[in-house]
Amino acid sequence: MFSSLKFGGQQICQLVKTSDRCVYSIASLHSNNFHFNAHRTTTEKSLPRRLNLYKSGDSVLKENLSSSLLRRNLASVTPAAIGKAVSKDERREFMAVFPDIVRDLTETHRQTEIPDVTKWYSKVLQYNVPGGKKNRGLALILAYRMLAPQSAQTPEKIREAQIMGWCIEMLQAFFLVLDDMIDGSETRRGRICWYRNPSVGLNAANDGIFIESGIYQLLRRYFVDKPYYFQAIDLFHDATHKTIMGQALDLLTAQSIAKYKLDKFTMDRYNSIVKYKTSYYSFHLPVALAMYMAGISNAEQHRQAKILLLEMGNFFQVQDDYMDCFGDPAVTGKIGTDIQDGKCSWLAVVALQRCTPDQRKILEECYGSHDPEKVDAVRNVYNQINLPHIFTTYEEDSYNLIQTHIQQMSGGLNLNLFFKLLDKIYKRDN
Repeated sequence: MFSSLKFGGQQICQLVKTSDRCVYSIASLHSNNFHFNAHRTTTEKSLPRRLNLYKSGDSVLKENLSSSLLRRNLASVTPAAIGKAVSKDERREFMAVFPDIVRDLTETHRQTEIPDVTKWYSKVLQYNVPGGKKNRGLALILAYRMLAPQSAQTPEKIREAQIMGWCIEMLQAFFLVLDDMIDGSETRRGRICWYRNPSVGLNAANDGIFIESGIYQLLRRYFVDKPYYFQAIDLFHDATHKTIMGQALDLLTAQSIAKYKLDKFTMDRYNSIVKYKTSYYSFHLPVALAMYMAGISNAEQHRQAKILLLEMGNFFQVQDDYMDCFGDPAVTGKIGTDIQDGKCSWLAVVALQRCTPDQRKILEECYGSHDPEKVDAVRNVYNQINLPHIFTTYEEDSYNLIQTHIQQMSGGLNLNLFFKLLDKIYKRDN
């Protein structure tokens, strides 16, 4: 799902090292066995397209080819910042704002004739919004602190960034409430999904919309007089629309199993799902909002940031797919159901690229079933193909390549922000 990724095109490009800083230029290459893309150098006002590993349908593609190529060309790249991107104090300060958010959203209705709704709304918000890692909201605050001039980082401005961060967390909660219902998920953030509470059920659909509506109440209350108010409204609407389209593609792909088996499980389709369902709202939205809040409206700077952030979103979702199958529910906070739900996951796509005819037959017979024996059969195929090792190699290589792309950004943005965001998701386990 990334504008930075293209596969299966007519022109195939080769990475050529043109300097010690690892700038790439285009060279045409066509091979039936190995396909990857580069793009123009940054002097041509574009970031290079990401090298895509494990995308070819050819099962002969070797990990050592990808890793040796990358390590040879990445030796001079500055390493990402080490340590937590956001301090514990900043997390506490962010959490301290949430009670005010709930109060702002519920006090509007206190003088009306619907006190029961106010009480319920408060319960909905407190159960669904503040849990989890809060990566998206904290990413906005981090981005604002690193992009805004020091003179603009007053307590009032930081509080506005925190409120905007909670708006993103509410968007995330809205998506999760509905997504859990659609997927039939059991747990979320270490406890039962909202819709599985006896007093909720299918009413959770209205509760999800209730959460989303609060975003625009907060934006109007706090930002209507800001120069970036229109951009903020537009970004939220656009991210919501794109995420819904990604969700639709995800569901349609899962439903296609009945008619097409696993034929629609391609890397191109997977990338489109991830781009729309995850990357826009999880990575692009927080930083784009922070840029506007920091007074950065230059179109080229926004374009470069967007390309890179969508690429990070792909990296993030591949990790999520891996943890859904191989992660520890006690750590991830949820029980993975991608196999049972027939999701077009990175694991499934790579397995289909590398499996034998007999293994493909098992996948076609078992994938998308809730029968525990069939779920185990799919996992057995994953292990036979050695997907954990493939993922580990992919994660390392992708991390290194995104570092290169950050190093090649031009236009004056603070590159340390992107290094910190990447460092935060690298080797994560939840």
